[in-house]
Amino acid sequence: MRPDIVVIGAGTVGAAIAYGLALRGEHVLLLDGDDGDFRAARANFGLVWLQGKGLGMPAYQGLTRRSIGMWRGFAEELEGRSDTGLCYEQNGGLAFCLGADAFEARQAVLRRLHNQWDGGEPDWEMVDRSGLERLLPKVTLGPDVTGASFGHRDGHANPLRLLAALHAAVIQLGGLVRSNARVNGIDGAGADFRLAIGDEVISAPRIVIAAGLGTQALARQVGLDVPLRPERGQILVTERLDPLLPLPGGGLRQTADGTVMIGATNEDVGYNLSTTGAAAAHLSRTAIRIIPALAGAGLVRQWAGLRVLTPDSYPIYTQSVSHPGAFVAVCHSGVTLAAFHAGVLATAIAAGALPDDLSPFHQSRFDVPQAA
Repeated sequence: MRPDIVVIGAGTVGAAIAYGLALRGEHVLLLDGDDGDFRAARANFGLVWLQGKGLGMPAYQGLTRRSIGMWRGFAEELEGRSDTGLCYEQNGGLAFCLGADAFEARQAVLRRLHNQWDGGEPDWEMVDRSGLERLLPKVTLGPDVTGASFGHRDGHANPLRLLAALHAAVIQLGGLVRSNARVNGIDGAGADFRLAIGDEVISAPRIVIAAGLGTQALARQVGLDVPLRPERGQILVTERLDPLLPLPGGGLRQTADGTVMIGATNEDVGYNLSTTGAAAAHLSRTAIRIIPALAGAGLVRQWAGLRVLTPDSYPIYTQSVSHPGAFVAVCHSGVTLAAFHAGVLATAIAAGALPDDLSPFHQSRFDVPQAA
């Protein structure tokens, strides 16, 4: 059967959109690339996070709030369709502060965000050291810890389970997921888009390009200039430990199976996916400053992934003017925004037009007139 729509890119962003389209009765073909692709979804920290998001762009803060508000229902429905537990918890989240200056700076940033949003009562609070100790009764904090910001609506989930659940649900709803299906070219002439995959050509009247760092080259073929850059993030994982951290932190979270994830770096190194000893040492030192007992935990894994960033780090959602029916979706918060992508965005794509409230995320915001 010919697909109604092809989603190029089967990471968290593309899979969530495909799932939402399948829920709305679209016959979806979801294309996953090959082993040489950069896969941000497989190096995700797993936070479903609001605090600190959207400085300078209120629309992004609003988008994040909207998605988090839908996440519980999204998770429950997806778990039921895929028979996969997502380990989603929304009990709040912490951003640890090392030193008095860091505490004050964090508070100032969150106040600016709140004033920018003007959304009523704050859904965050600053917690001093004694308050943090009450929140983490099994943790002995390092001497440099002065407190933390506590986001009431923050949480976390298992990102690999989320990805697997999305793929399973697409199939359960009658869609198709194809692996080793890298799109090498798009021909938009005529009524259909023709996608070249090796020696094969697939045709469909509509496409969504959500191929992470591969989006830029594909988008050009449908008349869209989508500026992107990679940023390497490295993560460490400890052996399984007894329950220690009841709440996730921005750089520390304990998973459902007991491992502690420590992350993440922000490195401008192009497309280099290597792990480094320097990053491992930096992440370890920071984690031990927060929780000295982690010095005795064995590290079992270190990996690197590439974030997909636009020049201002905020998403791009757009439809081609020259090739109607070709959509692009790019962001680096695929887990947090999964509920929005499967809901509001998929509904808009199915209807054939993006809503006006997504206009702040059009790539034209990067079109700066050249000086005379």
